[in-house]
Amino acid sequence: MPIDTLATWHRLVETHDPRGLNDLLAPDAVFHSPVVHKPQVGKALTAMYLQAAFQVFFNPSFRYVREVAGPRDAVLEFTLEIDGIAINGVDMIRWNEDGRIVDFKVMIRPLKAVNLIHEKMAAMLQAGMQQQQQ
Repeated sequence: MPIDTLATWHRLVETHDPRGLNDLLAPDAVFHSPVVHKPQVGKALTAMYLQAAFQVFFNPSFRYVREVAGPRDAVLEFTLEIDGIAINGVDMIRWNEDGRIVDFKVMIRPLKAVNLIHEKMAAMLQAGMQQQQQ
């Protein structure tokens, strides 16, 4: 039975709980960051980026404000505020026939927000890498 991808994603976001990512991501998942040129390939890297995003993005101001969905893909527009900066962006998600995410792309605006997210995500990813090495 395929996973209900969007319902599962929304539940993880609402609960701010990234533990369900392992079941939701396909082994060949690819993450496209708004601040990293090269796509991050594989379930482990995709999960690492999304776990960091859970900590950076999902504060009380985060809201999905629009959803456009097809049979195996969706675009979710979001808004939030971090450090007084209003951020607008989209999550572009594609999944396989089993409902597991194979491609996750984040796009954000304005430039001030991109720079802030770059700084916050870099710090979160660095902390995550240090924890894995211990």
